[in-house]
Amino acid sequence: MIIVSLEYTASLEEIDMRLAAHRAWLQAAVTSGRLMVAGRRVPRTGGMLIARGTMEEIMGWAATDPFADVARYSFIEIDPTIVAPGLEALAAS
Repeated sequence: MIIVSLEYTASLEEIDMRLAAHRAWLQAAVTSGRLMVAGRRVPRTGGMLIARGTMEEIMGWAATDPFADVARYSFIEIDPTIVAPGLEALAAS
């Protein structure tokens, strides 16, 4: 499992112009089973994703994000061992 952190490098106006395409990209990843969680940072300076796949796969996938040229990405691979009830799918990925 890979945690992807996004930090916007452009204005929110530029981000908002790509938001619909970004959300469609996220939804396609949910449908395919790659994306497990997505959300905005608070305050709105970027976002966070939790995705299934190898580091190489997720880095390649992130490069196709409509935000790819307006955000900086960092990637952390984790192996969950303890999860709260209802989140067992996170440990199974």
